Amino acid sequence: MIKTPIQIFDTKLRSNQSICISNDKFLRVYGCGPTVYRDAHVGNMRTFLLADLIIRLSKYLGYQVKFIQNITDVGHMSEDFAEDKMLAQAKLEAKDPFEVAKAYEAKFHTDLARLNIKPADLYPKASESIDLMLQLISDLIENNHAYVGEDNCVYFAAQSFDTYGAISGNRLDSLKPGHRFEYTEDGAKHFHADWALWKAAAGRTQMIWPAPWGAGFPGWHIECSAMSLKFLDKYVDLHLGGIDLRFPHHENERAQSNSAIAGEAVALWVHGEHLLFEGRKMSKSTGNVVLVQDLIDKHLDPLALRVCFLENRYRSQMDLTWQSITTANQLLERWRSKVNGWKSTSTTDPQEIEGNLQAIVADFCNDLDTPRAMQKLRDIEKSNTISDATKYEIFSKADQLLGLDLLKAPAPKRAANAQQLELLDLRAKARGAGDYAESDRLRDLLKVEGIEVRDNSDGQSWSWLI
Repeated sequence: MIKTPIQIFDTKLRSNQSICISNDKFLRVYGCGPTVYRDAHVGNMRTFLLADLIIRLSKYLGYQVKFIQNITDVGHMSEDFAEDKMLAQAKLEAKDPFEVAKAYEAKFHTDLARLNIKPADLYPKASESIDLMLQLISDLIENNHAYVGEDNCVYFAAQSFDTYGAISGNRLDSLKPGHRFEYTEDGAKHFHADWALWKAAAGRTQMIWPAPWGAGFPGWHIECSAMSLKFLDKYVDLHLGGIDLRFPHHENERAQSNSAIAGEAVALWVHGEHLLFEGRKMSKSTGNVVLVQDLIDKHLDPLALRVCFLENRYRSQMDLTWQSITTANQLLERWRSKVNGWKSTSTTDPQEIEGNLQAIVADFCNDLDTPRAMQKLRDIEKSNTISDATKYEIFSKADQLLGLDLLKAPAPKRAANAQQLELLDLRAKARGAGDYAESDRLRDLLKVEGIEVRDNSDGQSWSWLI
């Protein structure tokens, strides 16, 4: 019997709702996965972490979970609709599109592992699920929710679905023709807000498949409906994704899935908010796209990124910076050092352990209030009334939810070179002699070297900025 209910914000109902197991067996979770035509950046990884946090919490509380995450390797059109993103990248790299997809999918799984994001139970690929999509499209045509246009493309009839807009708040009569998220068409649609389920090949020669309506390729939205209905037995307890997918992707997916089963296919829709980097949206044009590998190249533990995400509420917009990642890296190193030191002590207080863990779990259950849970751990770390052995038990058990590898031995500090050590020594002497102007000058020189100096009662300490 699970005593603590998990409350999560449902985008459709716009309020916290309890997560429930609808089949009395296991929690059915579907998460929109990557489009594997490029590296996943840290903003993408924040969204993928959302599923990991919920699943870790669910399993901690005793749920069985089945988690499906799709891999989009076909059918995702570029913003100017010139061509599929996979084909555009394959052309750029002068490679076969399936080779490109395979390479970026492998990098995606590597980055998940680096962030301690546990793998899904299944990663169905769009290119390997064409038959599922064709069957679903046929069913939608048969029950009058879709039609074949004069251009031999198959479109979903948006007006056939009465509750369109429930997730995003968009109304069909307010959507303007030529919305940039959808495919262009030359009068083949019955209604301008209809969207393509299947696109005719036309002049396309790669990544096309035979279909009853002619050779072509699937629209973007249909894959998630087909996969979630198939692999989660026609019902999803929890559907996850980034806020950018709320419209049109999830709105269209809901229309397709509900029309196929003549009922509500998803219990809860959960979305993670946008991530900015140093005040700006990440994009190639601004040159601020950050990858997990970039942290490693700067000698930062990738799990420092996980710390940053935990310090911020998943559905609040977040501004990530190199400074915040560096600070998180220092916290991670300090906690690992302390946890390993606390382990050697012997006296524990079971009530203190249980009470603190229940409070941390309660924060997680309250719409993943991870910042509050992290603050509780900071308070426990500093407490003079909680024994070290008790702290060890609290941190080690809480790490089942945090996923920070807190039992791992702290990495040895990267050594400073002779010149840097000399600057540190000169700075300590200047500070000791009361020459604060010289002390500040040397601090600035050390900062250029990538070293941050802190003054304390014992003198000075230092750490790497990057």
